[in-house]
Amino acid sequence: MRLLFWLAIGYLVYLMFKGRPKKNIPVASRPQGEETLKDPVCGVYVARDDAVIGNLEGEKLYFCSMQCLEKFQEQLSHKS
Repeated sequence: MRLLFWLAIGYLVYLMFKGRPKKNIPVASRPQGEETLKDPVCGVYVARDDAVIGNLEGEKLYFCSMQCLEKFQEQLSHKS
């Protein structure tokens, strides 16, 4: 009888957690089709128009902020 009671309680707890709505993570609204690029330092995706642009051996790199660009340049100077 105890086993049946605990199974019923466990099932009710399961249903409570299963039925909980998941947190909605807001997605930044941007026009459809706008190209996004991944920041090589922090991995954040940033719109091409909003990105801070760096240059490495003729190749453009896109960063989410000046701090990420500076961190990237710092990492390059430590490798040399």
